[in-house]
Amino acid sequence: MEKPADQTAIMLNRLQEREKEQMLVLSICKWLSEALTKEEFHTVVNDVLKEQFLFEDFIFAFAEENQTSYEIFYQLSDQKNTENKTYIINDGFFDVCLDSADSVIFDLKSLTEKKNKLPDYLHSIKNKNFKNGIGICLPSIKGNQSVLFLFFKNAVTFTRESNRIIRGIASQLCITVRNIKLSEEYESNLRELQFLKNNLSERKPDPKLIKEENFLEIVGNSQVMQKVFELVNQVAPSQSTVLILGETGTGKELIANAIHHLSSVSNEKMIKVNCASIPESLIESELFGHEKGAFTGATDLKIGKFELAKNSTIFLDEIGELPLELQGKLLRVLQEKEIERIGGQNAIKVNARVIAATNKVLEKEVAEGHFRSDLFYRLNVFPISLPALRERPEDIEVLGNFFLEKHSQKIGKKIKGFSKKVLKSMAANPWPGNVRELENMVERSILFAKDEIIKEMTFSKVFITESQSTENELYTKTLQEVEAEHILKVLKKCNGRISGPQGAAVLLDLPPTTLISKMQKLGIKKKYF
Repeated sequence: MEKPADQTAIMLNRLQEREKEQMLVLSICKWLSEALTKEEFHTVVNDVLKEQFLFEDFIFAFAEENQTSYEIFYQLSDQKNTENKTYIINDGFFDVCLDSADSVIFDLKSLTEKKNKLPDYLHSIKNKNFKNGIGICLPSIKGNQSVLFLFFKNAVTFTRESNRIIRGIASQLCITVRNIKLSEEYESNLRELQFLKNNLSERKPDPKLIKEENFLEIVGNSQVMQKVFELVNQVAPSQSTVLILGETGTGKELIANAIHHLSSVSNEKMIKVNCASIPESLIESELFGHEKGAFTGATDLKIGKFELAKNSTIFLDEIGELPLELQGKLLRVLQEKEIERIGGQNAIKVNARVIAATNKVLEKEVAEGHFRSDLFYRLNVFPISLPALRERPEDIEVLGNFFLEKHSQKIGKKIKGFSKKVLKSMAANPWPGNVRELENMVERSILFAKDEIIKEMTFSKVFITESQSTENELYTKTLQEVEAEHILKVLKKCNGRISGPQGAAVLLDLPPTTLISKMQKLGIKKKYF
């Protein structure tokens, strides 16, 4: 018979395990809530959920309200071929999960032997000899019904703990998918409206268009911004390569959007690539694509961003972060207008207008050997330099009022303006984060405002970074800063992997849930590593 002390220890252990589960659920929900696109959703599934639940494939299926068919929103192993296809709800697979309050375990072999006609999106799973599948009916959101399918080589890896965690993140999973779908519909409608506008007007870009309107949230009455607008209007109708230069937060992506929307291909989607956010080992495949079997893990053909940008515009943000070994290949694309997929034998013609942007001084990068001079000259056909916010102080109040109206409506507060004291402080602030910092400060001030006028604004501290040659002896890093830097270094070393044998948690000698919790407290986000 167990002693009372033993029972207490067992209960404490169970409580600690449940607390760890809850922390993991909260962490996963946070990752999901930050996924605003299908690409970001894929990153969460592949980098977070797959490591946690050890599945081989992940399928999210949903049925619109009052419909007799369902669609596949996302499949980890076959993302392209499942889009825009519909399937009958009563297929002995989707409907079985809808009718069950518990997780449904499928034996794919027995389903085939019973001559059940499996949906075609399961053929690749069957061909890979995955034996077990688990279907989980998710909460109904706005009447829509969703089912999550997980497939394993061995379903033993899906434990009771796994089931509890899935149930814990189920609502956020559905909300994230719904938000991404609404965003995609909005973008599609926006492109259709732009296409209709172009066809109806058959106009050339109006040189006064940007000056007279806050086009795509580009706001500024200063002379330096008017010069920028003139350059945008001048280059937009052409196919010339554009290099946008400016500090972080000056609005380089907005300028790229304006150039595309004023061009002759504005009815096509502009393809965007952030060269700093893609690991070096993947960026070549991301830009140029790869053939099936080109390398380990290349199970399917991948179309690169340059091919996707055919007859449109490709925006290469943070071009200064592109690895040297890839700069030569990019140069060939710009000169010869053709690419080769990794593992491919044939050259593929691409007709994409290139807009690049950087916050680095590329001439300095060239002098230091970090950037190819020939690529710099090829990109620098039509440079547009964006001024820092401190260089156009007359725009600060205009921008502040613009963001005030924008975020007041979004937050649901009636804020009429700024006090004279705040306007004076805004004009005197150096704004190292430029327009992005100003927008964030205005939004924060609206949240804290107690009156119809913003009377207080707390400005961010100006951070002084240490030089490699000289150190600031008066500055001592806090323990949190040191801990955050160390965790970031380990995460980068592990290529962003958190758990598993080669994950950062093992090197740091921490449980994965504890590491995720520390990352949340220290503000370490996926984009930083």
